[in-house]
Formats: sequence, C-alpha cells, structure tokens
Amino acid sequence: MRNLALAATAGLLAACAAAAPPPPVIGAESGFVCRNFDSSAFAGREATSALGSELLRASGARRVRWVPPGVKVTMEYRIDRLTVHLDERNRVVRANCG
Repeated sequence: MRNLALAATAGLLAACAAAAPPPPVIGAESGFVCRNFDSSAFAGREATSALGSELLRASGARRVRWVPPGVKVTMEYRIDRLTVHLDERNRVVRANCG
C-alpha cells in the first residue's frame, strides 16, 4: 500500500514538473549585461535616482541594487544588475556587477 502511495505521489510530481515552464534567463533576452568599470569616480556621491541613471549608463546594467550598511542581500548573481554599496550617509562606497 505504501509503495502505491509513493508511486502516485511521484507520478503527480512528474506531471507538475513537465507542465512547468523553464525558468527565464535573466539578461539574455534583454540585452543588458553589467560590465565591470572603474566605479571610483562615483565613490562619495550621494545615492539619488540621477546617480543611479549615471551608474546604469556607465555599467551597461539594467537595474541598480542599493545596499545600505548592515543590510543582508542575496548572493545570487544577476548578469543585468549593478550592486552599489552605501555608507551611513547614503553615499557610494563601491559598486560591482551582480
């Protein structure tokens, strides 16, 4: 009886897995790929939307992730994202792709 229940569960899971679409590839279709650049020119500047636009142009990224001090962020790497680390005064410390 237990084997029958396990087989039924496995069959349902397999059906769900087959019906699910594959996960999207981030950055592949959008054409946005963050490229490493000299971010030292932005160090010390206040985090604003205008600065975010400048950073996007300089890096080629699609989005900016602002990281205040002490905030934990995911370790996932995204090819289309620029991560900007800020200090206590909301000023840029460093920036890197991902």
